[in-house]
Amino acid sequence: MTRVLRYLALFGGLVLLVWGLKSTLFAADPIPVTTVAVAKGRVEHSVTNTRAGTVRAGRRARLSPEIGGRVVELPFREGDRVAQGEVLLRMASDVPAAQLEVTQRELTAARARAEEACLAADQAERELARNQGLAEQGIVSTDVQDRLQSAAEARRAGCAAARGALEAARAAVGLARADVDRTRVVAPFDAVVADLAVEVGEWATPSPAAMPVPPVIDLIDPSSIYVSAPMDEVDSALLEVGQEVRVTADSYPGETFRGEIRRVAPYVLDLEQQNRTVEVEVELLDEGPKRQLLPGTSADIEVLLEWRENALRLPTSVVIEGRRVLLLEEDRLVSRPVVTGLKNWDFTEIVEGVQEGDRVVDSLDRPEVEDGALAVEEANSEATPAP
Repeated sequence: MTRVLRYLALFGGLVLLVWGLKSTLFAADPIPVTTVAVAKGRVEHSVTNTRAGTVRAGRRARLSPEIGGRVVELPFREGDRVAQGEVLLRMASDVPAAQLEVTQRELTAARARAEEACLAADQAERELARNQGLAEQGIVSTDVQDRLQSAAEARRAGCAAARGALEAARAAVGLARADVDRTRVVAPFDAVVADLAVEVGEWATPSPAAMPVPPVIDLIDPSSIYVSAPMDEVDSALLEVGQEVRVTADSYPGETFRGEIRRVAPYVLDLEQQNRTVEVEVELLDEGPKRQLLPGTSADIEVLLEWRENALRLPTSVVIEGRRVLLLEEDRLVSRPVVTGLKNWDFTEIVEGVQEGDRVVDSLDRPEVEDGALAVEEANSEATPAP
């Protein structure tokens, strides 16, 4: 019996020795981790475009002259601002201007002829009226009265014909003036000259029917800038006109622009070899971005569907698949299931599972960072998530 107790005591001593060595001399080093603290803040539920959107101009005019001709004047260059009605391009107008001069002179002559004819008609009317009383007294014969009546009617017809010729001359002047006007291209609205495809001395050609010719002037209204973006069809039921939108553009890294949905396409694009999408148009609410963003620039949109202020939240990246997080409790990593609410790419609302101030591991890119591992917080670890 004594021998058995001696063996048991020896075995227990060995176990204690192994445990002591394992927990001290051969103990595993704790894993350094970084953490974020559970904190309160704004949490949003949003959807984003599936492919890059595009900045577009709502009012954009690609202009060409109505007739062909040699360019003699270009008052504005690329980047210049123009007002509605200002002349953008003027072509040689010697021939139509000369034709206008001819028709104006013909109008003057037609006006004089009409005045002469109508004065003669008035005189014939007065003479007919004077002789009417004499004819009633039998002093003037019926034949004379008939001749005077016919003469008055002829004069009236001549006056009407002269007036018709006068109106035709006025129309000819209008046509000649229109030909002169067609040698100019004017701005249809306040805009910025985006492109000029012709220079002084070159020949400008109009675009004939069914044969598209590149425009000579491209105008853009900078106040009509908007963003067109494709949204996945699964999100189409969530989108409504008037929803708040954040817009980002590669040309302005780190900046966001306020906007709102002004149109949701009433159909789904189902082109071959692409995901089915719904086109959304976003109006920019600030004037600054409308002047900054250039048409054709790629842009992304984030549609805010719902949000909560002062909600318990964590960075979305720290929520592990299966809705759980790794907490650092004293010197151990502990897996904790959580109930989540609203979320987007940045933050996830935590409804249950953790409390404000709990430290959650965010350095999850190593296999040894797992439940039960011995860990220590790095000195440069963030105590709170980024706002």
